[in-house]
Amino acid sequence: MARSVERAVSLGQQVADILRQRIVRGELRAGDRMTEEALAEEFEVSRGPVRDAVTQLAFEKLVRIQKPRGIYVVGLTEDDVEQLYSLRAALEQLALERAMRVSDDTRWRAMRDAVTRMTLAADAGDHAAFLAADLDFHSQIYELADHPRLEGAWRQYLPTFEALLDVTINHDEDLHDSAADHDRLYAVMRTSDLAVAAGVLAAHLQGAHDRMTEELASRLVEVAEES
Repeated sequence: MARSVERAVSLGQQVADILRQRIVRGELRAGDRMTEEALAEEFEVSRGPVRDAVTQLAFEKLVRIQKPRGIYVVGLTEDDVEQLYSLRAALEQLALERAMRVSDDTRWRAMRDAVTRMTLAADAGDHAAFLAADLDFHSQIYELADHPRLEGAWRQYLPTFEALLDVTINHDEDLHDSAADHDRLYAVMRTSDLAVAAGVLAAHLQGAHDRMTEELASRLVEVAEES
């Protein structure tokens, strides 16, 4: 199904976001070939935004540019997922350690608000609203860390993690457990026990990693059954 894009936002970013979601969801599979011409026609944009999108996805290791033959989907392997989540764990553990130094209650309100929004989204069964609040919660850890380069590294990979989270949270019909998990992480971060907070964060991220690994395994079964 063709997708149009909004002119008010970077066209290349929008094209990259849509293609990234298709790849992470498994709608585009490893080895699938795309061309600039076909993508430009589908999204009704010039080749410039398409090149910008493809360059970004190549940086994320989701596609491979092979001139003059075209653009090939690399997709996600179990090793890719392990690398992404181990990178995120390293970044977020450092961010958490620095964030816990912040004693000003007003600076923690945005994170508390994100937990509230997750709970309300869980009550409503609104996965899209939950996704937005979940990403905001974790982004606030980096904001509190007061480390612009660390936050920059998170922002660089945020679109990929957003696509991954979009897959994993849709495994859960009931999002209340996940909301409670974030509430607990918030609570332990407000204490002075770094070891406990680090453990809760590690378990939280490992759970997301495991769910994505299960998703990839189920896709392999589907491919095998199709063949």
